[in-house]
Amino acid sequence: QVQLVQSGGGLVQAGGSLRLSCAASRSIFSFSAMGWYRQAPGKQRELVAAFTSGGSINYADSVKGRFTISRDNAKNTVYLQMNSLKPEDTAVYYCVASVYWGQGTQVTVSS
Repeated sequence: QVQLVQSGGGLVQAGGSLRLSCAASRSIFSFSAMGWYRQAPGKQRELVAAFTSGGSINYADSVKGRFTISRDNAKNTVYLQMNSLKPEDTAVYYCVASVYWGQGTQVTVSS
């Protein structure tokens, strides 16, 4: 059983920053892909950023230049640094590793 434990998130004003963390219960090298999705109220879940199985990084167009995904292999942890946050970034953010999902973290950006 793989566990993904998320931390970070919360309430921030527009223009502010937050960092999300996702700690896996086993080596992140074992996952074919790992990243972050989000789901806003009334909207479909969407990819935010991810390390792909081919070793590249994908970002949603809406977050390019503002969000950065990174990883600490020694800590089995993936991060999402979110800068210049906008109200439209408000959503529940999920860490995903292969077929495993984290518990979700609320990010709320006030205008």
